[in-house]
Amino acid sequence: MKKTLVAMLLALGAIASAQQPAAQPAAQPAAQPGAPAQPQQQKKEIKDPAEYNAYVGAVQQQDPNAKVSGLEAFLTQYPNSVMKSDALELLMSTYQQTNNAAKMMDAANRLLQVDAKNVKALALLAYTERTQAQGGAPNAAQLLTQASQHGQQGLQALSSFTKPEGMSDADFEKQKTQLSGIFNAAIGISALQNKDYATAAKSLRAAVDVSPTDFSLVYPLALAYLQATPPDSINGIWYASRASVVAPNPQIQQQIERYAKSQYAKYHGGEDGWTDVLSQAKANPTMPSGFAIKPAPTPAEQAAALVNGKTPDDIKKLSFAEWELVLSAGDQAAQDQVWNVIKSVPLQMEGTVMKVSPTELEIAASSDDIEQKRADIVLTMVKAIPATLMPKVGQTLDFEGTPVSYTPSPFVMKMENGTLLKAAAPAPTHKPPVRRRPAAKHQ
Repeated sequence: MKKTLVAMLLALGAIASAQQPAAQPAAQPAAQPGAPAQPQQQKKEIKDPAEYNAYVGAVQQQDPNAKVSGLEAFLTQYPNSVMKSDALELLMSTYQQTNNAAKMMDAANRLLQVDAKNVKALALLAYTERTQAQGGAPNAAQLLTQASQHGQQGLQALSSFTKPEGMSDADFEKQKTQLSGIFNAAIGISALQNKDYATAAKSLRAAVDVSPTDFSLVYPLALAYLQATPPDSINGIWYASRASVVAPNPQIQQQIERYAKSQYAKYHGGEDGWTDVLSQAKANPTMPSGFAIKPAPTPAEQAAALVNGKTPDDIKKLSFAEWELVLSAGDQAAQDQVWNVIKSVPLQMEGTVMKVSPTELEIAASSDDIEQKRADIVLTMVKAIPATLMPKVGQTLDFEGTPVSYTPSPFVMKMENGTLLKAAAPAPTHKPPVRRRPAAKHQ
């Protein structure tokens, strides 16, 4: 097992345990008459010399395997020892030294039975369960549930966590910060798996603030923001960009960068400005103050831009998809500007048949609606279609019709005087180009 924050925390605990004297009973100085009682931290004392020798002999072993054997023997022989929790904490860290993850976690669980608020045991379990789940363990769901529970218990235990004797205030605060990061990481990854994106974002953000280069946390944080409803695109794009920077290898780096770029283009409406975002992500482990991305124009803004300053001839030359955008998303003035040009005017167009009858065809004429298999035109024929000419569903055809009314949402244009055009007829005026897709709402 590689050295991690948990390993370092356990090492600190091992040092502290090894430095604590399992002292023989010592006389305490008598209080001076009239002096106020002073609270004192009660030191643990082993009164039985044989028990004392067994503990000290195990603690002082230099070989990790010998230390494990000595501590296990001590715990077996003296199951109610005053030093039981200290022995288990040292055993936990020693199993870590021997790369025995299963025994390490077993020692941690045994320690919690004695000391339910032991933050080092809770941190070890929360971290190990979380990373094993992320590593593809077959019981990943169960591990994440356990990791989240240990994370929540750990955050609660931190409120009463006292500074070990001999540790500086600065080191103690640093240790608590590291522990908090471990606990929040476990809670956040579990919440993300359960699609609780609000909890995932909050907890993972706290964890990433502690470990800003940990890809296993930075990328999930980006997903928590981007997969929420509605997505938090600004934070999501930033942390997706950061994830590409801290990715563990070039292949993953390229995949994540493409994903971040696509999310940026989707939100911004284009790729312009992307290189600046990526440069900032490379230079800053945390989001710079005032970081912002201009969102893509709203559907109403797109509609206004299509008709602003246009003449009737200009509007008549717009594609059907552009008419649809204005008539479905524009304000009333923009809608009137288009509708007054095309209503009651025979139009030649192309579309895909969605539904047929001798007197009426339902047609999709914009690229988006063709993809979604949704009719955006209802064409009433000037006369019944002969059986020999009846089009088939899914067939692309050229037709002529006169707009008489429309419904903005969901958009449907009704046309009358419908006729089928011969294949040899000139190319229709309004073949649908790729439609401008209305931008989604963002936070």
